[in-house]
Amino acid sequence: MSIVLGLDSSTQGISAVILNTDEGRIVSEETVRFGEDLPAFGQPSGFIPDGENGEVHADPLMWVEALNLLMERLKAQGCDLASVEAICGSGQQHGSVYLDEGFRAKLESLQAGQSLVAQIEPHLTRRTSPIWMDSSTSEECAEIAAAVGGTEEVCRRSGSIAIERFTGPQIRKFAKEDPEAWGRTGVVHLVSSFIASVMAGRSAGIDPGDGAGMNLMNLADGAWDEGLVTATAPGLMEKLPPLAKPGSVIGEIAGFFVERFGFSTGCKVVTFSGDNPCSLVGMGASSPGKVVVSLGTSDTLFAAMPEPRTDPNGYGHVFGNPMGGFMSLICFKNGSLAREAVKEEFGLGWDAFEPGGLAETPVGNEGRMMLPFFESEITPRVDTGGAKYAGWEGARDAASSVRAVLEAQFTNMRLHFRWLGVEPEIILLTGGASQNDGIAQIVADVFGKPVSRLSVTGSAGLGAAMQAAAACGVPLAALEEAFCRPEEGSTLVPSDGIRETYDEFEQAFAEFLQGAQSASN
Repeated sequence: MSIVLGLDSSTQGISAVILNTDEGRIVSEETVRFGEDLPAFGQPSGFIPDGENGEVHADPLMWVEALNLLMERLKAQGCDLASVEAICGSGQQHGSVYLDEGFRAKLESLQAGQSLVAQIEPHLTRRTSPIWMDSSTSEECAEIAAAVGGTEEVCRRSGSIAIERFTGPQIRKFAKEDPEAWGRTGVVHLVSSFIASVMAGRSAGIDPGDGAGMNLMNLADGAWDEGLVTATAPGLMEKLPPLAKPGSVIGEIAGFFVERFGFSTGCKVVTFSGDNPCSLVGMGASSPGKVVVSLGTSDTLFAAMPEPRTDPNGYGHVFGNPMGGFMSLICFKNGSLAREAVKEEFGLGWDAFEPGGLAETPVGNEGRMMLPFFESEITPRVDTGGAKYAGWEGARDAASSVRAVLEAQFTNMRLHFRWLGVEPEIILLTGGASQNDGIAQIVADVFGKPVSRLSVTGSAGLGAAMQAAAACGVPLAALEEAFCRPEEGSTLVPSDGIRETYDEFEQAFAEFLQGAQSASN
């Protein structure tokens, strides 16, 4: 029997999934929700409310307390934690934790009879952790870019332009604003490597999947980029954990967890990664040929890449792939927001987005188009001041508006994923809206590729568990077959005879978009 544990420390909670890989089944699942289960921290949505000037921080001690509570719940469930052979984890990308030189020694001497929070708290040099929602570092992004030769150079080196939420600019801001505390800082961890360090009882390395989300790692050689590191903060190179090989074993689990929760002393802790790279694995898409489209508040597209190609426009990001190679991620801010705006405008139900409702309008919508950017968009970067329309004569009707928002969203997605240099064999669709057959069919039609829906919940935690199993020698193909199967009867194929229509539509949409971008600049 091969039992592995996957952890996912996300924005709103920390969860666990235990797999029996021999039987191909999930043994147990558990979640601690920060707002509901740890109200004393005063972070109902997983972060400190009402941050000023775009600051969004969370309390790293809340993550530690949640980890402890999660283990208590697993033990209370009757989970045989002694049978767990390996643990791997996922952390929300870009969050950073700042600790003193004594943190490493403390990890090696954690006492099971004492509070985990109380033992770690004295070693924090920054009491709160900036997370991925933070947008307060525009000035620092510009300074880093200027120091290394411009935005394009940052992108060429690191896989992304300097981004406000990325860790490098956040580090620079801290070093500027509190140089005394920065001087006391001995190590800067990401959420993933911080939790891994606590689990392993030693300071863990950062894997390239998560490390690439810092604006500090050089994609070409997989090492910290000396120019970017120097441009970010004084003495930073000495404070960064080493970059670790994906899937490598950090060591055996800390004695704290053996004594307190009953883990075996031989349980391995495998290098943790970020939530997006772990989701790639959990969706069964860690090898090139599959593109994952996740439909949520924001829509995202991610895919494995054979080589570290970067987006010439700077919209997309390149991270390391935990199973080897690289992955891309492109985020489209106006996801469900835009679909729901059209739904509410006309007082519709979601049935209007199903095939029956969409059948009221023809493919290509007779040239009626929408720029579905109800808020400022990030792919592409444009603020149109609200949605824009073209091709209607007179008032817009509900049916053509529904088709317009869907055709526009997925045409925009198709336009902005070509830089990947990946021609997918299939698109894996996930997220709440993926269950709508009409929406899924338009994805298939616009991309001209088959679409399969996956019912994977908690793909980041599942992907982490699969990495733990792979580190124990379980073949990735067997894991994908067991845990990443498409729903039965869920695959849709492109409609016949529409490719030319959508090629023409894409050209017209690109011109419409270019005009709006020019007007907003």
